[in-house]
Amino acid sequence: MVKEAKDSSVPTTHRCLIVGNYCHDVLIKDDVVIAESLGGAASFISAVLDGLSVSSDYISKVGPDFVYSVNHRPITSSSSKTTVFHAYFSTESTQQDRILKRVTVCDPVTPSDLPNSKFDFGLAVGVGGEILPETLERMIEMCKVVFVDIQALIRVFDPVDGTVNLVHLNQTGFWPLLNRIGYLKASADEAPFVDVEEARKWCCVVVTKGKDGCTVYSKDEELSIAPFPAYQVDPTGAGDSFLGGLVAGLVDGLAVPDAALLGNFFGSLTVGQIGLPKFDSRMVQKVKDEVLKRSLQHFGSHEKHEDEPKRLKPLDHEEFLAALSAAKVVPAYPIKECKWDLHNTPGALEQPACNGHRRLPLNPVCEEPIKSVDSKP
Repeated sequence: MVKEAKDSSVPTTHRCLIVGNYCHDVLIKDDVVIAESLGGAASFISAVLDGLSVSSDYISKVGPDFVYSVNHRPITSSSSKTTVFHAYFSTESTQQDRILKRVTVCDPVTPSDLPNSKFDFGLAVGVGGEILPETLERMIEMCKVVFVDIQALIRVFDPVDGTVNLVHLNQTGFWPLLNRIGYLKASADEAPFVDVEEARKWCCVVVTKGKDGCTVYSKDEELSIAPFPAYQVDPTGAGDSFLGGLVAGLVDGLAVPDAALLGNFFGSLTVGQIGLPKFDSRMVQKVKDEVLKRSLQHFGSHEKHEDEPKRLKPLDHEEFLAALSAAKVVPAYPIKECKWDLHNTPGALEQPACNGHRRLPLNPVCEEPIKSVDSKP
């Protein structure tokens, strides 16, 4: 039998497409740098999806000054530096009261940067303004279901010092695309900048609430999903890890409430570490086993005509909560905190990254003073 040649013009379908730039993150408390880390939503999501063996393609841009070694190679821009964020804390404030500033900004991701492929799931997870309306529209055309982190759409940046502020979604070029996305994720602080009651008519809205878990809003339902206890050290990336867990659960066939519970689980682990988290391999294996067992138990329970996961809370949802809580008992990697004076120790930032993530021996990322995002290099 002669094997029929495969039509190369027909794009191959892959599992997940993650779009968002890698960054250099610097955490500063009382004018002292306490950590520098690989940043960007894509890096936190990668930590979750790679750990759970979810096949994904990443489209991220960095500058030639990018100093980290990553599992998913980014696009190197010759015309801009890597995006840098400074997160400021003080002893008088809580961790949630950070002031975030975009110090430098890399080029945006354009539709032409995206692969000529089809995907089951797409994640638009920009942090520094790198997602354009036309890029999101192209993702919607390529992917069966698109998840959007609202921060990718509503962040604006002070032209003088780069301080991050938010605008309402209806004031952006993304508003007309709302009825074409599948899931919209927002933190409790970001939710007022999108009309949740209007948005839930078109897509599933998930609002993360830190120590209070999250709430899932669909057209006809509102479900509260339980949190996991956590000692918060650094809130950076918790929402990204949540989104990674949510998507991983849906990829493996979990109902939306169970997938959101998995998101809460990874979010709670992330806030307990400084910068990019490292997950204990034994714990991750336990989680994978529980997810697999659960997906097999519920295989075929979805109605055949549905093209999306069930949004009703399964009767044994509490059992899954207990299983994940038991898995979390396994010790995670210890926190390694570094401290140095931002002003008086100019060579300190050449030290290895505090969270153990491997850095390449290139230029330090934080020696430059904060400057306007519009200033010339």
